[in-house]
Amino acid sequence: MKKTRWQGWGPGEQAEQQYLVQPRALAGGGDVRHVAEFLRASGWRDKSKTGGPLLMESPDRTVRVAYDPYILPGGWTVHGKAGGPGGEWSAHLGRQTPVEIVAGLTDALTRSRSAHAPNVWAPLEKQDWHTRFEGQDYTATSPDGTAWMQYRQSPDGAAMWWAGAQDAQGTGWAASFTPNTPMHLVQAFSTELASPEPVMRPRGRVPDSAQIRTWSVSVKPSQLSAWQQARITAARAATWARSSVQSTRPRTTARPYTPAGDARTHR
Repeated sequence: MKKTRWQGWGPGEQAEQQYLVQPRALAGGGDVRHVAEFLRASGWRDKSKTGGPLLMESPDRTVRVAYDPYILPGGWTVHGKAGGPGGEWSAHLGRQTPVEIVAGLTDALTRSRSAHAPNVWAPLEKQDWHTRFEGQDYTATSPDGTAWMQYRQSPDGAAMWWAGAQDAQGTGWAASFTPNTPMHLVQAFSTELASPEPVMRPRGRVPDSAQIRTWSVSVKPSQLSAWQQARITAARAATWARSSVQSTRPRTTARPYTPAGDARTHR
């Protein structure tokens, strides 16, 4: 285990021990506020009841993000509505899904869709995940074999996206997406799933797994708060930019059509 001490500290503030964990897929659930505060800063409504599970609703009321640890198996549920037949979609992510990976999906809900066609497999292949066909299923597996992403299709034609991670002791999580889940959201999820960057967990919240690597770091509370605030500030700035564009967009009012032959002279 490596230990790093941050430089440039001022007097009067006690550093706290944190751990960088890799691979991120086995880092454990983390702080739910990482997801919730970003959505709140992006203009989402907090519909949670006091002491109850988390429930966030998009400004247009078409998407809901919930986290319920009080039921079995518990975890995250994202439910959306879109126009057209079969427009409803949902994603279910287990309780131990790292919040950084969950945020790949939920952060993308606050952004406009890219003009480029989404490719769920591209972020995985970029990080050297192994891809293969297994019957009618197509699967990508992380280089260390602990995480996967799969497109599954049953004989009756039903299909779904399935992902997850598991260590040698059987500890892990799973996530599933209905077939009509917007592909840019599934790609945003796969991007964070495949990211080689470690995630931070406080002492006492690091999973007991032989397949993770950890680095001990000393972090001042003000530094941790500043990093969290930077994420919230970015969400607020993006929300303000979008609302500014919408408010300055010129509005046109169609004039009623009057045929030339119907022109009248008023005295």
